[in-house]
Amino acid sequence: MRAIWKGSVSFGLVNVPIKLYSATESHDVALHQVHNADGGRIRYQRRCEVCGKVIAYEDIAKAYDDGDRTVVLTEEDFDALPVERSREISVLEFVPSEQLDPMMMQKSYYLAPDSKSTKSYVLLRRTLEETDRTAIVNFTLREKTRLGALRVRGDVLVLQALLWEDEVRAAEFPELDQEVKLSAKEMQMAAALVSSFESDFDPESFTDEYQVELRQLITAKLEQGEALDTEKTFGETAEEEGGEVLDLMEALRRSVEESRSKKGAAKGAGSVAAKEEDAAAEGSASEEETEESGSGAKPARKAPARRSTARAAAGKKASATRATASTSSAPRAPARKTAAAAKDEEKPAAKKPATRSTTRKKAPAKKSA
Repeated sequence: MRAIWKGSVSFGLVNVPIKLYSATESHDVALHQVHNADGGRIRYQRRCEVCGKVIAYEDIAKAYDDGDRTVVLTEEDFDALPVERSREISVLEFVPSEQLDPMMMQKSYYLAPDSKSTKSYVLLRRTLEETDRTAIVNFTLREKTRLGALRVRGDVLVLQALLWEDEVRAAEFPELDQEVKLSAKEMQMAAALVSSFESDFDPESFTDEYQVELRQLITAKLEQGEALDTEKTFGETAEEEGGEVLDLMEALRRSVEESRSKKGAAKGAGSVAAKEEDAAAEGSASEEETEESGSGAKPARKAPARRSTARAAAGKKASATRATASTSSAPRAPARKTAAAAKDEEKPAAKKPATRSTTRKKAPAKKSA
């Protein structure tokens, strides 16, 4: 980056030498105007109304016209202004950061230290961080006196140009004066819709789709010329649905359902992708082990080999234990049957009818009861 301004930040008697850099840039595709009939470039000329000549930029001065008279102001006139000559960013006050209205914020600039010693720079940065305050400053840049907010972003001081109070228009709309009644159900559905869209802000997850499609169109035009088929380039675009009129509750309900279904589909796709990655990793690991075993080399991954050996040994022990148990229990079954048979042989045969007769006696006793 190239510094666009050099000066210093002053608060009290402390002076911090700095260099000013533009913190933002445009990513838009640069386009120019041409004649649609022959493609000729359209250029603007600074032509004088008095002499009719085309005037070079360095010969152009600024002027103020009050309707009757014109006052011409040259570069020397602007340089003579005391404020314009100032290269100092003066701290006016330190305010709570939450009091700044984003509506007033304009272009951002990075402030880098312009000295071998960065102690004063770090002191100002740490002070703003620990007090959670933003410095309101006054500075002059490009022939304009500006109000600014000096804050911290990471390890860098950032100067945010602010609009003056009279540059922000008042929001006066008669429609907002009407009294609107919202039901508790509508508020609950709106809260559910907000909850379904909740996320942490990640700027990298957003893309400028218009600029992406514009670059795609330019590339396709360069390759195919005027015979460009937009449907092949961008695919078929779905026609917009007609203006279906929905009440507020129905629109909220559908929005919540659509948001939840999208989140569910995204989670499902993520889990499938994770499973595919795990399967691919296991497959590559097995291929490596196969290649190493085929070449006679020892496998690099010893831990999985130990686990598989331990499992095999455990399996062998379990099968051996089951085999031993089945072998030891096999002869016991006939022995038990023989002992029971011997007891039955020793018992007198008259006992079995006695048992039945006893049962018959008990049955009438239950009926009488």
